[in-house]
Amino acid sequence: MGYDGTLALAERHKQKSQLWDFLKKMAFVLGSGLLIFAAFRNSLTWHLQRFWGASGDFWQAQWGKLYHYYGSSDWALFFLCAFVIPSLTFWFFSGILMIIDLTEKPSFITRYRIQLGKNSPVDSVKLRQAALTVVFNMLFISPPLIAIMHYVMLWRGNPCSPELPTFHWVLLELPIFVLTEEILFYYSHRLFHHPKLYKQIHKKHHEWTAPVGVVALYAHPLEHIFSNMLPVMVSPIIMGSHVATIMLWFCFAILSTIISHCGYHLPFLPSSEFHDFHHLKFNQCYGVLGLLDHLHATDTIFKETKAYERHMLLLNLTPLSESIPDSPKKYQGKGSHYAPVSNLCNKH
Repeated sequence: MGYDGTLALAERHKQKSQLWDFLKKMAFVLGSGLLIFAAFRNSLTWHLQRFWGASGDFWQAQWGKLYHYYGSSDWALFFLCAFVIPSLTFWFFSGILMIIDLTEKPSFITRYRIQLGKNSPVDSVKLRQAALTVVFNMLFISPPLIAIMHYVMLWRGNPCSPELPTFHWVLLELPIFVLTEEILFYYSHRLFHHPKLYKQIHKKHHEWTAPVGVVALYAHPLEHIFSNMLPVMVSPIIMGSHVATIMLWFCFAILSTIISHCGYHLPFLPSSEFHDFHHLKFNQCYGVLGLLDHLHATDTIFKETKAYERHMLLLNLTPLSESIPDSPKKYQGKGSHYAPVSNLCNKH
């Protein structure tokens, strides 16, 4: 067998190994979840079911009042839950981060900045431009999509039912939402990195190599449709979800993307190292969970860096930049978090 044949065989073996590792990881995650669910379904979920309110208590009563108030207009109720409340959630949390980024106070928070020396403080003009773009996307792009979603879901059933779904059903829906978003976001996001689309569309989002919270929705209108909105909308439509579940899911997705873009690795919150590294290095870490990045080997450089070592839930108050510092040669070597971008990615 020639040299080229050996390389091809090695590459096929590597791809099979990556696929097998991915399947094992997926089986472990899903299997563990099912075992935990089965073990606690008669105790933990019973209590959570009562808290959720499907037993006719607090949450069902509150929903009943809201439903009665908007009873003559399902569209108003749907718009409130699927657009207004998630939008307020976005601006509340990203607004707090904007104040911190502009003032660098409290210093307790700024200690956890991932890219040290960046956005200290953030450029106020650039931040204002990003905020205005987000306002445009929210006012002129999102509402028509929400209207289409409402129309499709009315065709499928009654998304604004007076009865809340049971906790067990919501517990089933949310993992499906998460996995569907991972698939749709990964491939749409990676598509926007194609040279023919990147320069005209996705480059706008990558103006921020060190992202901040509001940048989560700072995007070209086409990207806002296909990468921000559709990945979180498709699975509730397929599942015929209740609008209360849609509200919960949209708020969760918004908080998740704000954390991913915030620029800080804060204690007791999910790590934002993964997506922060994508903004820094451009051609790594396209997904949300990292499952498809593992399958397609688009996280290999990330796994060789200090950022990967820091990619964990911080359970104490010591910044990971201190407990896992960069290598002495900060701008050299594969172990450095801040190795030169030109060595790791295409020019963009």
